[in-house]
Amino acid sequence: MKIMHIVPSMESGGVEQVILELSQGFTQQGHEVIVLSAGGRLVKTLEGYGARHIALDIGKKRLWTLFKVRAVRRLFAAERPDVIHLHSRFPAWIAYWAWKGLPQENRPRLVTTVHGLYSVSRYSAIMTKGERIVAVSEAVRDYILTHYPAVEPSRIAVIHNAVDAAYTPDFRPCEAWLRETWATMTGGRGDLFTLCLPGRITRPKGHADLIPILKALLSENIPVLAIMAGEAKRGKERTFHELKKAFDDAGLSPHVLWAGNRADIKELLSQCSVTLSLSRQPESFGKTVLEALALGRPVAGYAHGGVAGLLDALYPAGRVPPHDTAQMARLLIAWHRTPPPPVPPIPPAFSIPEMIASHLRLYGITRPLRERKPR
Repeated sequence: MKIMHIVPSMESGGVEQVILELSQGFTQQGHEVIVLSAGGRLVKTLEGYGARHIALDIGKKRLWTLFKVRAVRRLFAAERPDVIHLHSRFPAWIAYWAWKGLPQENRPRLVTTVHGLYSVSRYSAIMTKGERIVAVSEAVRDYILTHYPAVEPSRIAVIHNAVDAAYTPDFRPCEAWLRETWATMTGGRGDLFTLCLPGRITRPKGHADLIPILKALLSENIPVLAIMAGEAKRGKERTFHELKKAFDDAGLSPHVLWAGNRADIKELLSQCSVTLSLSRQPESFGKTVLEALALGRPVAGYAHGGVAGLLDALYPAGRVPPHDTAQMARLLIAWHRTPPPPVPPIPPAFSIPEMIASHLRLYGITRPLRERKPR
């Protein structure tokens, strides 16, 4: 079977990571995978898994992008994929119009994944146009059914994002990483209460909420360091500079580390005292929450959206009412004084093999092809 994923780019981000995981799993089972995007730093990894990348920029919200519908339709006709899987709104519109222009008997199966709790609009409705729709959490399924009531519930399949099997409570970074990277981050101090806030530097991620939280911890003489593991989106660097200035003006710069985009997020999450989820808006899932819990590390997060579902199922002790920085601070102070509850094992439903199998069942594949080595 030939499966084509369409996404704006393969630069970084949670959606791109899911595509990598799906592509690796599909190629290992003998399926052909094509990813159509504008390219990016993850293309090399993708191709290393045996998938093929086609460079075509249909992710920019520009009038001229609309003229690429015919080019995409010609590509569909030439490649003849069995499944087209759409992961982002603007490229989805281009691909949908191209797909609709094919003779009905020649159309591939059309699958969409709703990765986010998008603004409710005709523009966002494109992600409900798939013949089958993947919702990455129950929160996303509820969002679809509430805001797009014309969607038949039977078209929706809840398939959780997954955590790599390498994320286990037994994981320990290598000595070189601990000696060089971690010691540099912490200044060699073993007494620091380290908080990790992973994610792109954007206002909705809630970085600014750390200002009153850190002030509360410091008022209790807790030696705290907040590690911001993420980068500003290209062209949005102004937000990073404004947030950094806010921390500087609050006198918190000695207690904050802007760590940038991390290839070593597993190592970082495994060593931080607590991972935080402070999103101002409900998130669809919260993959770093799952990753930290899989490593056996406690998580404290605002209990809304997909993060609420994860915490309810896996770690209720980490629930905090949304936007309640005072309650978040009280919980962290308590966890500094007394170790937080242990994290239970992660259920198989959140494993990558189950995510792969669920997608293949959705595509109509009931058993894997003969396994082959990736190209």
